[in-house]
Amino acid sequence: MAKQIHIMIICGEPSGDLHAANLAKELFKINPSIIIQAVGGDQLRSSGAEIISEIRGFTVLGFFDVIKKLPRFLALQRNILDKIRTVKPAAVILVDFSGFNLRLAKKINNSVPVIYYIPPQVWASRPGRLNSIRKYISKLIVIFEFERDFYKKHGIEVDFAGGHPLLDTAKPTMPKKDFFEKFGLNQSELTIALLPGSRQQEIRQILPVMLEAAKIISKQIPRIQFIVAKSAQLDNSLYRNISKNFNLNLKVIEAMTYDCLQAADFCLITSGTATLEAAIMQKPFLIIYKMGILNYLLYRPQVKIPYIGIVNIISGKQIIPEFIQFNARGRSIAAGALKLLKNEFELKKMTADLTRFKSLLGKEGAALRSAGIITEFIAKDENKSDQNN
Repeated sequence: MAKQIHIMIICGEPSGDLHAANLAKELFKINPSIIIQAVGGDQLRSSGAEIISEIRGFTVLGFFDVIKKLPRFLALQRNILDKIRTVKPAAVILVDFSGFNLRLAKKINNSVPVIYYIPPQVWASRPGRLNSIRKYISKLIVIFEFERDFYKKHGIEVDFAGGHPLLDTAKPTMPKKDFFEKFGLNQSELTIALLPGSRQQEIRQILPVMLEAAKIISKQIPRIQFIVAKSAQLDNSLYRNISKNFNLNLKVIEAMTYDCLQAADFCLITSGTATLEAAIMQKPFLIIYKMGILNYLLYRPQVKIPYIGIVNIISGKQIIPEFIQFNARGRSIAAGALKLLKNEFELKKMTADLTRFKSLLGKEGAALRSAGIITEFIAKDENKSDQNN
C-alpha cells in the first residue's frame, strides 16, 4: 500500500487551475493515498483536491490591479503559510501565477520543499527573478524544452515535462456538426471565433476592439458569423453589454473554447494560453493585446524579446501577426484579417507553420511525467530527511 503523503498545490488563474487539476489527477493515480490541499478552482476541486481557497477574484491585469487587490493577496498568503505550519506538507507545488507564487516561496523560505510546475518566463522578462528561483525553489518542471537549457545554464535544478500539457487537453467535446446544430450556427457561412481572454479587465479592453474589427470584416464578407468563447468565470452581462451595440451575427458560448476553435475558420485571440490552444488545433489566427496605458508603460520596458505571442517566440519568427496596444485597433485588425482571409495561399502557409510549431511542443503526457518527477523527488527528499535524523 502506498505511503500517505500530504502536498499543497497553489495556482491562481483558470489556465493554472486546468494544469494543476491534470497534475493532481496523475498524482492520485500514482498514489491514491495522497492528500492534496489546494488554492484553486472548479477543475482542481473536481480532480479530488481539497480547496482551501477559491481563485475566483484573484486574477489581475497590471500593476494597479495588483495594488487594488493587495489586502486579499496578503490574507491568502497568511492562510497558506498557516496551513503549511499546521500540516507540514511533503512539498508545496506552485503552478504558474508567478507574481504571487514567487513571493510565497520566499515566505516559505525552504521550510518545506517547493516545486514549481510551469515557472515564470524569466527568459522573456524580469530576469532578476532568477535569484529568487535559485534560492527558494527546490525543483523546477518546465514545459518547453528550451527552458530546460536556459535554467541549467543558470545553475538551477530543472526537469522537462517532455511536452506541453495542452497537447492532452486542447480537444473538442463534440463533433463539429453537432456543435453547429446545438447553437444554431450555419455550416455554410464563414465562422470567426473571438477569444477575448479570461480576465474581466481583458474583456473590457479587448472585446470592443475585436467586435469593431468583426463589424468591418462583415461588410466585406456578407455570409459570415461570429462566436465568442466566454469564460465560465465571468458574468453573461459583461459580454452582453459590450456586444449589444454592434449588430453582428454573433453567438456567445460558455466554457467550450475547444469546440469554438474547432468550429472556426479563423480566430481573433487575446495573447495568452488561447493562442497556444489555437496553434495546437491548427487554426489560423491573429494575436491581439491591449491594457491600460499606465500598466503598458510600466511593463513594456521589462519585455526583452521581440514578440508577445508564444507561437512567434518559439518559432523564432513572426508567423502570426500581432496587434499590440496602440496597433490594437478595429480597423488595423480587420485589415490584417481580411488580407489573410482573401489569400488562400497565405492561410495555407500559416497552417503549415502551425503544424511545424506543434511538432516543437514535445509529446502528450506532460502531466503524467511531471507527477512521476514530483513523486520521485518527494521520496528522495524524505529518504534524505530520514538519514539525517
